[in-house]
Amino acid sequence: MSNILSKDKVILNGTAQDKTEAIRMAGELLVKAGHVSADYVDKMLEREEIASTYMGGGLAIPHGTKEAKSMVASTGLSIVRFPEGVDFGGDEPAFVVIGIAAAGGDHMEILTNVAMIFTDDESIGKVMDATTEEEILAIFEGGMGA
Repeated sequence: MSNILSKDKVILNGTAQDKTEAIRMAGELLVKAGHVSADYVDKMLEREEIASTYMGGGLAIPHGTKEAKSMVASTGLSIVRFPEGVDFGGDEPAFVVIGIAAAGGDHMEILTNVAMIFTDDESIGKVMDATTEEEILAIFEGGMGA
């Protein structure tokens, strides 16, 4: 899990004017960590135009289109928490945006594991109340079977 998610891919107090800016922030963390090429971020935005990646419960999980698979060097996650929320077109704003880049067949397993964390109210509260990147890592490592 340490290669998939690390402190340098967590932002606790993100601010974004809209979902495009929020997705770019999550995507750029994946680019900087070497998980994806810069073009992958555009594919994340393209995917958002096809169907919203807002999952409900204050969570959005932007990821690239199927055509973006070739742009993924390794599986990675980025987490950006937006205390003020970002409008993703749902009934409520997204407070947590998790960027995903999945190599091979990792995609569904990662989505499932992330969703499981966000179906538990206690885990959601811990994510929202975390004051350090390490706390966020501990929640995800525990919830994703590190």
